[in-house]
Amino acid sequence: MNEPSVRTQGRPEPAVAEVAPWWRTAVFYENHMASFRDGDGDGIGDLKGLTEALDYLAGTLGVSAVWLSPCFRSPLLDQGFDISDFCDIEPVFGTMADFDRLVAEAHRRGVRILADYVPNHTSDQHPWFVESRSSRDNPKRDWYVWRDPEPDGSPPNNWISEAGGSTWEFDPRTGQYYLHSHLRQQPDLNWRNAEVVEAMLDVLRFWLDRGVDGFRIDVAHMLMKDPELRDNPVQPVAERNVYDVQHDDFGSQKHIHDRLHPDVHGVLRAIRAVVDEYPDRVLVGEIEAMGWSDWAGFFGADQDEIHMPFAFRLIETSWRAADLARELDDLDAATPDDAWPILALGNHDRPRLATRLGRDQVRVAAMLLLTLRGTPIIFYGDELGMCDQDVPRERQRDTFGLTAGGRSRDPIRTPMPWNDGPNAGFSTAPAQDLWLPVSAEAATLNVAAQLADPGSLLCLYRSLIALRRDSAALREGGYRGLPGAPEGCLAYERRAGSDHKIVMLNLTDRPLRVPLPGPATVVLSTADRGRAGARPADALVLAAAEGVVLDADGGEGDGA
Repeated sequence: MNEPSVRTQGRPEPAVAEVAPWWRTAVFYENHMASFRDGDGDGIGDLKGLTEALDYLAGTLGVSAVWLSPCFRSPLLDQGFDISDFCDIEPVFGTMADFDRLVAEAHRRGVRILADYVPNHTSDQHPWFVESRSSRDNPKRDWYVWRDPEPDGSPPNNWISEAGGSTWEFDPRTGQYYLHSHLRQQPDLNWRNAEVVEAMLDVLRFWLDRGVDGFRIDVAHMLMKDPELRDNPVQPVAERNVYDVQHDDFGSQKHIHDRLHPDVHGVLRAIRAVVDEYPDRVLVGEIEAMGWSDWAGFFGADQDEIHMPFAFRLIETSWRAADLARELDDLDAATPDDAWPILALGNHDRPRLATRLGRDQVRVAAMLLLTLRGTPIIFYGDELGMCDQDVPRERQRDTFGLTAGGRSRDPIRTPMPWNDGPNAGFSTAPAQDLWLPVSAEAATLNVAAQLADPGSLLCLYRSLIALRRDSAALREGGYRGLPGAPEGCLAYERRAGSDHKIVMLNLTDRPLRVPLPGPATVVLSTADRGRAGARPADALVLAAAEGVVLDADGGEGDGA
């Protein structure tokens, strides 16, 4: 690993001269509304509770943008993703005045707010769908996808829903099937209908006018399906995605016709054009894990689609140094010049980091997330090391888990533990009235306890966020994987101007001796190294599951 530390890939090293858009230098936080903080004592997290928690998010943790899970009118069968009114607040979560106050208080603290935009489907209780299903000749009939049965009465094709079973639900009143990519209570909108497009673009304008700083687009890759509704190929052997929480049925076919149709890019350009009418706004896109070249297409040929598509392929990469190094190199190579990814290692649909990787490696994962090239997003509670928490079936809220053979995502979404008081400080409601039960570890695994422990995971997150804020290399610099690291060590460098950082991550349970490319100073470690500012000679011995950030000689200072 003693090769000269020079960039070997084609992207020019950033000069760090121009001020980058806010979203390129931000640290994002995913808030799951119902489970974060209850401000009115009914047992369910809400807008008031989130507003009360802004000082923690902005001051204590140091994040600069918060993505809100859906808080719009909803029957809450899919925890808010089944929307019955895109332009009103679900009373369980508060009022429009509560929403406006949240935005104002967040902005006062320098925190941006992203709303969740759910364009693929509505609730079956949405007035649009109520009209659509009322008769075949209703003006809104074509706002959704309706088709006649096959001659034998079966669905129009073989598509499988993410909730299990067919994506088609028969409606006896009108004698046709409607399409639903998720629950049968979530009919898909028809984005090939110009009136639907205009109505959904108006939803964007409504919230932009109220001051939101952008949107996370739900299942952006699914908005356009094959217009011929061709069958998906059947898998010879069903595949199960161990990195996701999906119905086992879903892996029984290759999903090539019910998503990722090329026409989706035209829709995303239309969405982007509306957002661009408002200065300083951003689009973040949820797209499924896919090859990096396909992923990069969601920036748009002229970077006129999604500002930051999620790089979910990283979540679906095994926790092995060689595999991660390969994917990070490929991600960097595929990212268009001047484009910028958003990076996550967990979210509301995925097993929690501490469950997937174990308690030791979550510290390494924190350092990886917050030192890579791209905007990091932290899933609520991951900064504490929350694990998936078993939820008894009688307490489950996720309808996906209540269907035959379904898998619940409730264990991932249990309440945020704030202290060791009743309900871990999440709510003053009786325990039996909580949205979901609190973690069995909440008495010791909570915000207050970890703030009192300088060696806690929460304090590590705070240090990493502060280090990123103060380092041009970590905020905006180029990325290059470093060769020569021993098996089990992921090593890379970040550079911007005179700021040069080296990151070394031990993904094993044994110490590793890692050669250094040159003189360097340890800036931050995930472990207790004793004296800060150590300057190892020609190599650094990493403890098991230790990560370090080093300042390379000649690279001190911000470089901005």
